[in-house]
Amino acid sequence: MISSLMIQGAGSNVGKSMLVAGLARALTRRGLKVLPFKPQNISNNAAVTADGGEIGRAQALQARACNVDPLVDMNPVLLKPEAENGAQVVVHGKRLTNVTAGNFASLKPQLMDAVLASFNRLDAQADIVLVEGAGSPAEVNLRAGDIANMGFARAANVPVILTGDIDRGGVIAQLVGTQNVIDADDAAMIAGFLINKFRGDTSLFDDGYKFIERQTGWTGYGVIPWFDDAHKLPAEDAVDIGGVTGTGDFKVVCPVLSRIANFDDLDPLKATPGVRVAMVNAGTALPGDANLIILPGSKSTRSDLE
Repeated sequence: MISSLMIQGAGSNVGKSMLVAGLARALTRRGLKVLPFKPQNISNNAAVTADGGEIGRAQALQARACNVDPLVDMNPVLLKPEAENGAQVVVHGKRLTNVTAGNFASLKPQLMDAVLASFNRLDAQADIVLVEGAGSPAEVNLRAGDIANMGFARAANVPVILTGDIDRGGVIAQLVGTQNVIDADDAAMIAGFLINKFRGDTSLFDDGYKFIERQTGWTGYGVIPWFDDAHKLPAEDAVDIGGVTGTGDFKVVCPVLSRIANFDDLDPLKATPGVRVAMVNAGTALPGDANLIILPGSKSTRSDLE
């Protein structure tokens, strides 16, 4: 049996976090000691571990799926964007420094050491470590010094399952295209693919599924149906929080700021009977019938005010 497996995405928001959580719970129920791991996360919504360290909240959710307490080793590098071109770097739960996009590359060798140290500690404790990638390995402009996707997979020798999101359309191009743009040695790490977020009769995709297998030579590991209750689980990225939650008469409105932080503070309101929470994106007027307007936290208050 393999001791680790990495879920990478053919794009952002394809459902990697949820897949890792689901696999973690399924394997845990089968009696395995499972631990989650994400080398590098980018989020202004952090969870706090028992020792006061910060990790991405997706890894905290995944730890819960494994019936274990969250650890800083589960997300050794957390980037918290603070401005258009800068971020706070959190390593092993503690702030290390602030960087711009331009000078982040010089930190990567040091960060890879931290990533591999954390992974090795988890690997020594677990039957299997489930690893979540970030964004997509097809972002070839970010490949040099990569610690989040194929750079990590190759350094740690972890096989990869590539996941595509069929709900947004173009999943065949997502998967086949990824193989065509990444380095051959990176592509060799991919053991197979998954199709996520399918609505309706999965047999309607049989021809597309077989086409991907023929074009890539990868093994298809299944088509995962749309999960209606996913919205009940905590979101991590601002891309996940748009729209309206709830159907109550008391309407709460919150603008989605470009550097919004800790928007999980709104989760109790979203779960309150009789309350409807509307997240309003930039460029959209705040509705005049709101009973309450909440200005969320921000990692760059001045920029968001402007």
